[in-house]
Amino acid sequence: MKTEIQPQYSQTTITCACGNVLEVGSTKKDLKVDVCSKCHPYWTGNLRQETAGGRADKFKKKYGLA
Repeated sequence: MKTEIQPQYSQTTITCACGNVLEVGSTKKDLKVDVCSKCHPYWTGNLRQETAGGRADKFKKKYGLA
């Protein structure tokens, strides 16, 4: 295996939009993400059901089938 072609693996700071900072190992320098495990709805338990209505709901409403 060639030693000169391997990427440099070092400590990286991942910064979330919520302000959470994580230290992990990566080949990238610094990363910025929109969501993390502290603010993602799945991990926080704040799931919400959005019932904006899909195609079927719009069709039923349009033709009075709802």
